[in-house]
Amino acid sequence: MTYSIVARDPVSGQLGVAVQSCWPMVGAVVTWAEPGVGAVATQSFTETGYGPRALDLLRAGSSAPDALAALIAADPGEAVRQVAIVDRLGSTGTHTGAGCIAEAGHLTADGVSVQANMMERPTVWPAMLEAWKATDGDLADRFMAVLRAAEAAGGDVRGRQSAAILVVGGETTERPWDRLVDLRVDDATEPLDELARLLRLHRGFEAMDEGEQLAMAGKLEAAAAAFERADELAPADDQVGLTWVIARFASGRGDDARDDARRIVRANPRWPLWLRRMADRDMLPGGHEVADWLDQLD
Repeated sequence: MTYSIVARDPVSGQLGVAVQSCWPMVGAVVTWAEPGVGAVATQSFTETGYGPRALDLLRAGSSAPDALAALIAADPGEAVRQVAIVDRLGSTGTHTGAGCIAEAGHLTADGVSVQANMMERPTVWPAMLEAWKATDGDLADRFMAVLRAAEAAGGDVRGRQSAAILVVGGETTERPWDRLVDLRVDDATEPLDELARLLRLHRGFEAMDEGEQLAMAGKLEAAAAAFERADELAPADDQVGLTWVIARFASGRGDDARDDARRIVRANPRWPLWLRRMADRDMLPGGHEVADWLDQLD
């Protein structure tokens, strides 16, 4: 039905899980994680309760192997379950029940577990682990490489339909609901392509947020660089594009931004109104001036 990975980043300590399946809305049931606690993938005739119960056990001090053992021991349907857990220290626990539909299996290494069931070929999970070891970058980048490798090795015997990535911080927090990356493709002909697009969009908005923080701190040159990077990451998003227009206008480079500004306002003539409302609440210094300039564009 599904292939997935759970892992702890050895550098940042971040925890996460990623999945793809030929079943809709897979991210709603398979992926579970909590900052500073652990990450869980529960699949194959999925018992969704494994996710929250595993996190409860990890939060109470159990290791991933011990938490898994407790869950399996209490489940009369364990033979058809496939479950993987990684804890905050990088220990893993993985179970592929004897009744899982072929091809099914899992592999583990330091801080990571890959698992799959109902695959076209038994090469899928070895290819996933190899991709994990061969790929640099943050968890989301490595997860994308792992999912691509699984699909290239055969993937789900039925095809593909949905995918998800969930990444949380490595430290416990008073905000256990916080997510660093939480992306889901619920139904698509090419879910990994759509997931990659969403990850790029997510990073574009992260860069835009960084630019706004830098601008509020008076670091205008660094802010402009962040806004430009945001526009490069999410060139089709006019909200991101507008921040790059505003940054250039504020630095006296309005002429450079004129064509982009025209395109964005023609697509949505309400942007100047939004700028004025933000400026009215002191959330966008100079917003009225930018709005006036946009209104004057032919």
